[in-house]
Amino acid sequence: MLSFILRRLLLLLPVLLLVSIISFSLFYLAPGDPAEILLTGPMGTADPVTVQEFRHKAGFDDPPQIQYLRWLSRAVRGDLGHSYITGERVLDAILHSFRSTLRLALASLIISFMISIPIGVLSAVKRGSMFDFLGMALALLGVSVPNFWLAYLLIIAFALRLDILPVAGYGLNGDFEHLILPAMTLGISAAAVTSRVMRTSMLEALSQDYILAARARGLHERSVVLGHALRNALLPVITVVGLNFTYLLNGSPVVETIFAWPGIGNLMTYSIYDRDYPVILGCMLFLAVLFLALNLLVDICYYYLNPRLRHEAEH
Repeated sequence: MLSFILRRLLLLLPVLLLVSIISFSLFYLAPGDPAEILLTGPMGTADPVTVQEFRHKAGFDDPPQIQYLRWLSRAVRGDLGHSYITGERVLDAILHSFRSTLRLALASLIISFMISIPIGVLSAVKRGSMFDFLGMALALLGVSVPNFWLAYLLIIAFALRLDILPVAGYGLNGDFEHLILPAMTLGISAAAVTSRVMRTSMLEALSQDYILAARARGLHERSVVLGHALRNALLPVITVVGLNFTYLLNGSPVVETIFAWPGIGNLMTYSIYDRDYPVILGCMLFLAVLFLALNLLVDICYYYLNPRLRHEAEH
């Protein structure tokens, strides 16, 4: 297990380095002078002396490679700089927003599980039935509907028509009722993909010889489905769930902006509007590390649950 994890970590390092190079390069591909954009006054003009002083203080006068190496050396130590707009440490702002995103992601994942696993299992068990048809039709609809459209539908239904949930916001301290609509929006979208994978994996598991042997021994159908088929069918689903959770933790910018949820996606969106480059770079690097870490966790879970993979790795 340790050698497996070390090999995966060694593979992740060059990917992370490449992500940092691409992220920092986007800083120079963006149009306009960041110093002039940030210091442009209400009248639409920027004082040349002030712009030059800011450019020198921020290190914009140095060659790009020097700026990158300086930023990377600080980032490795956990120093992502300070926001140009608020003056707050970038890492503090990211971690504060990430707590809100994590709460939203966990709630969305729970909703996704509650929807996708029962629909996928029952659709496979009742293959060809009306339930199977309706379940897969709803899954296809969930994949096709954009998040922003689903978000507005839920707002119209539950906030404007029924008036039982708030339209947007975070409440006093992330109140539960403010969490429901954004979590439903993300959870339904994630459930649409997971339920289709669950059905396919379950059908494959039910066609295996060990299921036929279990039925031949006279086991109850519920024990065959839940105790034998479901356990093995969950292996491919783990990868999809890991990718869904990574997507949710990335803080869907559209959903968080619509519902004014103060997560990392919302933070990155407004940082782009304000040209707050340290926050943008910090968010991109943080999300890349998070994505790679979750992929590593999924690989470890898959390695642990799949005996064949462990056997191949050991030999």
